[in-house]
Amino acid sequence: MGGFVGRDRELHLLDGMLSRVRRGGRAGRPGRALLMRGRRRVGKSRLVEEFVERADVPYLFFTASAQPTVAADLALFVQEVAASTLPGAKVMQEQQPRTWDAALTLLAAALPSDQPSVVVLDEMPYLIASDPGFEGTLQKVFDRELSRRPVLLICVGSDLAMMEALNDYGRPFHQRATEMVVPPLSPADVSDMLDLSAADAFDAYLVSGGLPLILDEWPTGASVREYLTDAVRDPTSALLVSGERALAAEFPPQSQAGLVLRAIGSGERTFSLISCAAGDLPQASLNRALRLLTQKRAVEVTVPLSTKPSRETRYAVVDPYLRFWLSFLGPHLSEIERGRGDLTLDRIDRSWGSWRGRAIEPVVREALRRLPSDHLPAEAAMIGGYWTRTNDPEIDIVGVDRAPVARRICFVGSVKWQENRPFDAHDLGRLLLHRSRLPGADESVPVVAVSRSGTAVDAIRVLSAEDLLTGYRN
Repeated sequence: MGGFVGRDRELHLLDGMLSRVRRGGRAGRPGRALLMRGRRRVGKSRLVEEFVERADVPYLFFTASAQPTVAADLALFVQEVAASTLPGAKVMQEQQPRTWDAALTLLAAALPSDQPSVVVLDEMPYLIASDPGFEGTLQKVFDRELSRRPVLLICVGSDLAMMEALNDYGRPFHQRATEMVVPPLSPADVSDMLDLSAADAFDAYLVSGGLPLILDEWPTGASVREYLTDAVRDPTSALLVSGERALAAEFPPQSQAGLVLRAIGSGERTFSLISCAAGDLPQASLNRALRLLTQKRAVEVTVPLSTKPSRETRYAVVDPYLRFWLSFLGPHLSEIERGRGDLTLDRIDRSWGSWRGRAIEPVVREALRRLPSDHLPAEAAMIGGYWTRTNDPEIDIVGVDRAPVARRICFVGSVKWQENRPFDAHDLGRLLLHRSRLPGADESVPVVAVSRSGTAVDAIRVLSAEDLLTGYRN
């Protein structure tokens, strides 16, 4: 299946866990639990569906939703168990459990004891939100019943912070579950899946964010412009729908966090400008919203890297797809719905070059973090950027020995991501000038360029899109 390019690692890990269930465990406890997390629309549910189909064992796949009451959740759960392939599913047909303790105990009775099975609780944060005691109840039934049976319990959630916290010290599931993070497909996966050159794969990644649903609609070999020509004109395309659904689930438009996220997505990066774009939010309200957005891993907070401390904090949307959606699609959905996607496409065409030049920078820095050390002028523990309040100087790439305040600057670099303009002598001169104004840097600090179109100078190490893709293949 095309959408599973790049998922071999996750499927292998799931197969390994099921094998351990099959072999049995110590003290008669073969049952195992897995906490799986990943961003919305990243393909977690589809991954687990693929796994259980390949595993060919009895299973239950229950997807929770935002039900108004615990009773409603329980009714849906009972229906799913009764319709599952578990050998004892019929025990649920005449039952009406009133608590999760009773429902999960009945589930344990429905599991086979002579062969492995899989139980999937998808969107588990919804169950915890409607019943704060669910987490403790699940842990109790797991210890008492489920762990004694050959079952792999997979709990899936998109609320990254909540799912990560479930295994924390003091929480009921502490040290009872393995954790798995399902990332978006990488630029290397995108290149393989769509048969694109390295440069075009990075473009497709900036638009899709590596989301399988979008990439499944992307014609093999199609450029960004070719894909967008059709997708922007279709109000039902995954490109348009995924952003709306992801934001509606966690950050409704009228919520302060939603307003702030949209302000950051529109291109504002500093506290004061975000405040203005969000409607002059009071400082305390903006701080609360930013704290929530960073806790949920929706927004990244960065500071300049140098040998001196700085308070010039910047904020950015973490997900590349959401950055694109918030910049070009979300504000203009009504235009698209009335059949004027051509206007949206024209707007993208006019702004694509400048938007892409900034959007590629965090993707480049992540690739550099992944690259083998022999690709870079020096080894760095942290890679970020440097800027001042006036953006003069501003340096795209700064490698340091530690953050946020470095002892040593390892290298500096510039990103030039234009179609037909190589990194040239003017760019090199500007980089050297800015290096001279970077606290902790001198003429001995090596320089590097990252360029989509190569270089016109010989006195600098230049990394291409192909080189960056190597980082994502490691």
